[in-house]
Amino acid sequence: MSDNFAPAMPHGEITQLFDGIWFVTGSLQFKKPPMRFSRNMTILGHDGELTLINTLRLDDAGLAALEALGEVKRVIRIAGFHGMDDRFYADRYGAEVLCVEGMIYARGLDPSTARPEHHYFQPHTWIDADAALPLPGARLHLIPGKIPEALIHLDRDGGILISGDALQNWAKADAYFNWPARIAMKLMGFLKPHNLGPGWVKGAVPDMAAVRALLDLDFEHVLPAHGFAVIGGAKEKFRPAIEKVAGR
Repeated sequence: MSDNFAPAMPHGEITQLFDGIWFVTGSLQFKKPPMRFSRNMTILGHDGELTLINTLRLDDAGLAALEALGEVKRVIRIAGFHGMDDRFYADRYGAEVLCVEGMIYARGLDPSTARPEHHYFQPHTWIDADAALPLPGARLHLIPGKIPEALIHLDRDGGILISGDALQNWAKADAYFNWPARIAMKLMGFLKPHNLGPGWVKGAVPDMAAVRALLDLDFEHVLPAHGFAVIGGAKEKFRPAIEKVAGR
């Protein structure tokens, strides 16, 4: 690519879910295997500043709509298998990139196998479970593992969890799935509502006590990186999947 970043892939419009919280669904295309499926970005606004979670690069019209919401100030990376578009936003807007300790920026499906020379980007700030996030009422819920993962808990509107790969809600294949992805991801157990990401469970090897501790949080809503936003009753909707995988 002429700008050395991954290109903007097909995506929808930015939609407001709560006051100061927006959501946009886009896509990710693999060449091998030839699959395309959806992914989501959450946008948080406060005092005219925007924080991007689970970034996806927007096209020119999408960037104009984003800029109309406020100044892109920072990116927070919470998902160990995500982050390919973080560098784009750091370059374009001078955004600060905050990343959970233990994650690396490396190409490929398994970042844990990448050699240091394959690490293509370093965040500006490392964060851990005790980090004071620059957002009111926000804190990290860290899930250690072979590849660490975190969720952001917002203490507002009954409790909101922003998830990477841990909590997913692909109740069905959406418009961004191609046929190979529709078939393969159904067979692999991805296309289920209120699900723990099966690829994440297998690849990240998460600490199950930390997964189970999600049920100790108060939350009514989940904004996942994959699938449809869950507005209302989210904790009880995800409880069966969490207890099935992590135990009661």
